[in-house]
Amino acid sequence: MSHHQLKRFITTFALLGCASVAPAVRAQQQTQPAPMLVNASDKRDETTALKSDDVREFGQQPTTTTPPFTPPPAGSTSQQSTPPATTSTQTPAPSANTPPSQTSAPPSNAQPLTPDAQTQQSVQPAPQGGQQPPSNPNASQPSAQPQAPVNPQGAQPAPATSPQGSQIAPPQGPPAPGRESVPTAAPGELPLAVPQVAPNYKSQPAPFPELGRVGVDMTEQHPLALREAIELALKNGKDIEVARENVRAAEFDLLGAHGVYDPRLSSLSYYERTVTPSSSFLSGGPNGAVTQSDFTGTFRFEGLTPKGGGGYRVDFSSIRLTTNNQFAALNPQYPTALTFSYTQPLLRGLRFDQNRQRIEITKKNLSLTDAQFRQRAIETITNVQRAYWDLVFALRNLQIQRDAVRDARTQLEHNKRLVAEGMLAPIDVVAAEAQVSGFEQSVYSALDDVNRAENTLKNLIAEDRLAPVWNVALVPTDTVDAAPPAIALPEAMDAALRTRPEVQQSDIAAAINELDVRLAREQTKPQLDFVGSYGVVGLAGALNPAAANNPLTASTAQVRDRVNALSALAGLPPLPPTATQIFPPELIGGLPQSLLNLAENRYSNFRVGVQLNLPLRNRTAEAQLGRTLVERDRVKTQREQLEQLIQIDVRNALQETRTAESRLRAAAAARDASEQQYASEQRRFDAGQSTIFLVLERQTALTTARGNELRAQTELNKAIAELQRATGNALEANHVQVSAIKQ
Repeated sequence: MSHHQLKRFITTFALLGCASVAPAVRAQQQTQPAPMLVNASDKRDETTALKSDDVREFGQQPTTTTPPFTPPPAGSTSQQSTPPATTSTQTPAPSANTPPSQTSAPPSNAQPLTPDAQTQQSVQPAPQGGQQPPSNPNASQPSAQPQAPVNPQGAQPAPATSPQGSQIAPPQGPPAPGRESVPTAAPGELPLAVPQVAPNYKSQPAPFPELGRVGVDMTEQHPLALREAIELALKNGKDIEVARENVRAAEFDLLGAHGVYDPRLSSLSYYERTVTPSSSFLSGGPNGAVTQSDFTGTFRFEGLTPKGGGGYRVDFSSIRLTTNNQFAALNPQYPTALTFSYTQPLLRGLRFDQNRQRIEITKKNLSLTDAQFRQRAIETITNVQRAYWDLVFALRNLQIQRDAVRDARTQLEHNKRLVAEGMLAPIDVVAAEAQVSGFEQSVYSALDDVNRAENTLKNLIAEDRLAPVWNVALVPTDTVDAAPPAIALPEAMDAALRTRPEVQQSDIAAAINELDVRLAREQTKPQLDFVGSYGVVGLAGALNPAAANNPLTASTAQVRDRVNALSALAGLPPLPPTATQIFPPELIGGLPQSLLNLAENRYSNFRVGVQLNLPLRNRTAEAQLGRTLVERDRVKTQREQLEQLIQIDVRNALQETRTAESRLRAAAAARDASEQQYASEQRRFDAGQSTIFLVLERQTALTTARGNELRAQTELNKAIAELQRATGNALEANHVQVSAIKQ
């Protein structure tokens, strides 16, 4: 049989095999679930067994004959790593892909084409020249890994269908010698179409920008200590200014609450003229109407008493009255009056009322704003400390990166000399140049960190955006190696519960709730008030000429005269004369005389009594009392929760301090070891016992170790600041005093 005839035979055999596989696949799809892809790690182990020598030996088999494949000797590498063929006494172990009921292979070579078999076909090289798969004469069943027919050159077999219904690519040829074959994708998985954006992009060479910070004159450096930064932040900080204004607002609120006891003076003055028609013969109107005009002035002075809940009121009135009434003896007349009245609660409002509650609450709110101001000051101090140490780290890290660039350039010059002497390959110079470029990138990144850290600190200490501090470079002057405080957990908890502003705020909230409860209890009492008043009046005026004679007696004057004449003729005595009305002299005068009569208390009146207001059920007050009692329980629960949160805060702060201290010790040891390793690697490189790659690696490790050491130290300093905040002694530790508020 010639070579071309053999190729046609193999092609026909492959097409018949694929046609016979499709019905089996459809039958298995109806009876069995879709098999999963064999574990990639197992296939990787199988593919690594195919070494280049075995593949080469496999490819040298004759193509004109089809003898059975003989496995390599037991001492070969392929025999050690390739799993043995399946025999009648050995079955594949059950797994997630092959349940116990499916471990046995099909009884013929027409095995259904599954993803497992497809993966095996892509891993195991098929025999060339129409070779049959090796078989064991003692085996009662075929191998667990049957070989699929090879795909001859120029033949395209029809793709088989998987149990899921998708098409499976035909098996490929043997992999290249010395390379592993990667398992194909799972059936039904579609490739992701990723668009190409800016392919083959390369930036144009350009000089480095200026090594400086935007808006900062690097020649003007401002030394800054931590205490000075804290003072500037407390003086110029916007948060502190807002908290300070809140305290001032609370002071004005307290002043306004006391204003309820300020006395009030009111006045009313007016002119009035009235014309009243006469409806009686005794109305006194000469023309059927009485005309009256007056000037009236009233004054009232009233207020509340701070103790006892009472209220007072003083009323004064003065009138100038003119009239055409014939019965008015004084015209014009000046009546005046002065009245003093007082109301005193006897039950509700005697010991406590809304006005006194409002004053006490404003006092508590003032204390609350003071506690909030202290809390804001503590937070500001903590933020300044964090920003300060972040700036210290950023500046020191910038210096470390610049030192790394200097060392890398020194190494680059050293490599160039060795290349010139013929002791080093030119590619090592390229590696050193790449190291220099990488460290230069780190320098600019570190400079950006310095800029951000400095702006953060300036934002805390600057007065406004036009402050001169924005244009200078800040240089921290405090030492970095701060010692952590030696404090135990019980002492830290006691200090936190004693000095934390949050605890003071919780106490103030409880005190305000007690005021609400007290007022609610007071409102459940009945209202019983004592009322009393005392008044004096004064009067003066000019005698009315039109009413010099009594109108009631003047109408009978002629009758009396005629009776007296007849009595004289009859010898009878005359009628007694009518009595004339005589006004006291103190009533004759003007407004001063009326005020004098008022002051002499000649005409007075008084009144005393009790006023009772008793609601039948008073459910509103009872509901308000119940609500305040529930609020008391809520405040108590919140206090317990706050204490737990403070405990967590203190514990975390203590643990963070200890952890930071341990990290600092470890980072210092790592930095010392990196320095020794870098120096040793340089000596080995000079002696020709090392490579430039190892030297650059040691240099990078040393730079990282130096940065980690400084980071650990600054983290320890920030942990100390956090511990001060958690224990509430940040003000005392930084020598900051807050003036007490006078209430």
